[in-house]
Amino acid sequence: MTLDFSPIQWLVILSAMAFAYVVFGMVGFGTALVASPVLALFVPVAKIVPLLALMDMFAALVNVTREGRKADLAELKRLVPMMAIGSLVGATILLVTRPDALMLVLGTFVVAYAIYSLSSIRPQRPFPPGASVPFGLVGGVFSALFGSGGFVYSIYLSGRIDTKDSLRITQTTLIGLSTLTRVVLFALAGVYLDPALLLLALALAPAMLSGLFIGRRITLRLAREQFIALIHWMVLFSGVVLLAHYFAK
Repeated sequence: MTLDFSPIQWLVILSAMAFAYVVFGMVGFGTALVASPVLALFVPVAKIVPLLALMDMFAALVNVTREGRKADLAELKRLVPMMAIGSLVGATILLVTRPDALMLVLGTFVVAYAIYSLSSIRPQRPFPPGASVPFGLVGGVFSALFGSGGFVYSIYLSGRIDTKDSLRITQTTLIGLSTLTRVVLFALAGVYLDPALLLLALALAPAMLSGLFIGRRITLRLAREQFIALIHWMVLFSGVVLLAHYFAK
């Protein structure tokens, strides 16, 4: 891998990363869905997931260091063990079978759920605590399979947490823990021994930090109802991307 990008290419990459982290700063997930299609034009596909895992981990660390006290510890205690189990299941699935059918099933469910949530007929009923089991497991599975399970956690958390700041930082903390696992695995596999990959992450850090700052400032201006609607639009976008990936194969 090389960093021999033209000035225009650098501008496109930095702009995509800044926008991706505006989204992350607002809702706590979505960088892979937003940035990956652009990065794939310039960066080897095999390097994108390790790159974004590393940057998501540090982005989550920045947010948690600043606002970690707002995280809902009870929900984290419910979700994290399920997320870990789901990640192991996802890694097993990846080794023994093709996960394409799962992409279709989840994409269909997510699109249907997002449309339902954005409709005016949605009843205001919170999820029971036991819903953390299926949502944690499925989120872990898809984090391991496709590097993006955050939108699954967001469906559960948006139906459990009333405060938008607590919802956002709890989501961010989950993403941080999830990416930490992947970063450790990539490090053990020697992926980060590539100096160009680390230099690229360093070069993209200012765009990441700028995006986080802008995203947080936007979120502070939103009412909770607007924030929840924003999450559901991102969930809808996530489902559409999954379906597009499935039918493009």
